[in-house]
Amino acid sequence: MTDFADWLAICNVKADYCYLLDTKQWDAWAQLFTPDCIFDTTESGGTRVEGAAQMAGFVRESLAGAKTTHHVHQPQMTFDGPDAAVVIWAMQDRVIKDSFDLLGTGHYHERYVRTAKGWRIAFQRLTRLIVDMRPGAAAGDAPAQDDAGEPSLRG
Repeated sequence: MTDFADWLAICNVKADYCYLLDTKQWDAWAQLFTPDCIFDTTESGGTRVEGAAQMAGFVRESLAGAKTTHHVHQPQMTFDGPDAAVVIWAMQDRVIKDSFDLLGTGHYHERYVRTAKGWRIAFQRLTRLIVDMRPGAAAGDAPAQDDAGEPSLRG
């Protein structure tokens, strides 16, 4: 039987994931993954990367100079024995970089394993349901407006 402490520990790993990613603490962020993790964003227009060090380097380079926010909600968690779990997280992210401003929603599909250092992400696949891509402020565009011509809350 799964202990609530395991459920909470996995939720805390994902909370750390969002915080460390958005604050660009790359070394600490990379420690949330197993050394042989698989990071797959092909379904959302990205790529597939294997290995925690390679994945952290790829994401660090991709987000260089970007402002980001990542939010996850509603974990659907299933345990495969005492040391493995599959989790689907509803997600929303915003990435502002150079000439674009992306607001997206979708899901993280992940596999967690218990290691000597605690729960770690062994597999992550990102799928997107909505991607709202707009020119960013760096492009010199006026602030975004809603359909009525009013300034958008998005800035």
